[in-house]
Amino acid sequence: MTTRPATPPSDPVVLLPYPPEEIPGLPGGLAVHTFDGVACDGRAGLPSDELLARVELLVTPYMRTGTVLPLLPRMTALKVVQTQTAGVDDILPHVPAAVTLCNARGVHDASTAELALTLTLAALRDIPGFVRGQDAEEWRAGFYPALADRTVLIVGYGSVGAAVEDRLRPFECEVLRVARTARTAPAGPVAPLTALPELLPRADVVILAVPLSAQTRGLVDAAFLARLRDGALLVNVARGPVVVTDALLAELTAGRLRAALDVTDPEPLPAGHPLWHAPGVLISPHVGGSSSAFLPRARRLIGAQLTRFVKGEPLANVMPRA
Repeated sequence: MTTRPATPPSDPVVLLPYPPEEIPGLPGGLAVHTFDGVACDGRAGLPSDELLARVELLVTPYMRTGTVLPLLPRMTALKVVQTQTAGVDDILPHVPAAVTLCNARGVHDASTAELALTLTLAALRDIPGFVRGQDAEEWRAGFYPALADRTVLIVGYGSVGAAVEDRLRPFECEVLRVARTARTAPAGPVAPLTALPELLPRADVVILAVPLSAQTRGLVDAAFLARLRDGALLVNVARGPVVVTDALLAELTAGRLRAALDVTDPEPLPAGHPLWHAPGVLISPHVGGSSSAFLPRARRLIGAQLTRFVKGEPLANVMPRA
């Protein structure tokens, strides 16, 4: 753990996963301490109880949320938790209701949308088959599905879903949009989740970009999949439990549907799991947000949030609490 030069005891204590010099626009008036979920003061260890009791704002380490969960009950002065992920399902149950929880909306949009498009194109044009053909020195010529003239249904039209559509636009495909509730977006109408039964049969590609919640857990079940036309492609850049794995496996094994998955349930997918070798599936290891775009965007968000915190201004990306 590294510590900024001594500051007055009255300055709010914040616990960040990066050294203060790496945060652009870091305001004064803060006592900044660093815990990356791995080491403290260059050695294995944790922040002291005395420090934890003074922390008012915590930024969770990326992909290491589990390292801070045991520390939360000891942060008795905690006011704000800022994640570096768009999804907060892993930490939400552990954050007291009186503590403001903020996500990293906007940080992962471009990177996740890039991967959604990559998975879609790779699966449609059978890039994995070409790679296997190259390994086997086989010339696998033929006709393959294109994205052009296809209908793509985006399920979860938040900032990631909108970013996906931005990248689909040059590919000359029709886009349908679904979110929790109906509304009109700049790109066009957004239908509610209740419209899925009538929209699914129209889709050649379904891209999942919903947050994991009680409403979306298991959303893609046998009934959902049965409504898709033969040969449709399911792309999941949301969360693994949005899809019922056994139901998807049944459709893949039958050869009726295809899938491109950045997330799975269980995750990480264990060795020997049948999903690894199911026909028509392409799997990436939950790397939608893990790209070169992540760190600079995450650090800019942290700097901006800390400035709002010091000034007493409304924070960005505040998550609603039940």
